[in-house]
Amino acid sequence: MTLKITIAAPFRHSRKAAMRKNELVYYFALDRKWMSTEQANLLLKNAEEEGLLVQDNGVFSPKFDISGVTIPVGFKPTSAIFETRDPLQELIGRIAREQKKEETEVVAEMNRLIRQGFDGNLLPEAAVVVIAKRHNVPFADKLEALKTSVKKNK
Repeated sequence: MTLKITIAAPFRHSRKAAMRKNELVYYFALDRKWMSTEQANLLLKNAEEEGLLVQDNGVFSPKFDISGVTIPVGFKPTSAIFETRDPLQELIGRIAREQKKEETEVVAEMNRLIRQGFDGNLLPEAAVVVIAKRHNVPFADKLEALKTSVKKNK
């Protein structure tokens, strides 16, 4: 959630729907002094990979409704925003928590589905979505990141 707040901040403060890369880097590194310029560039890359930002001809715009994000007074992001999160692992963890199982059990179920149900012709990202759907575990918020993960791993 901190990443989403961090990405929403410059758009909310400037009241703009889209911003150039240099404007965003300036906001994060020089205006707010939240991070270095290198970290700001990494942040933009991570946000794009997470499906929070879309870039078109060097202009970034959020892929979520920024008006629904509350930015706390005195907000300053933590270093957690630079950690890359594996959407597959996050969804496995979510399923495990919802089903009160160990993550290893969910992974075993995923592997069985891939091997027995699809003769090994199903990607783990797709298998975990099928399992989430079977167990009525919400997964819609991870779909875009899972798709990006599949594209990146090919």
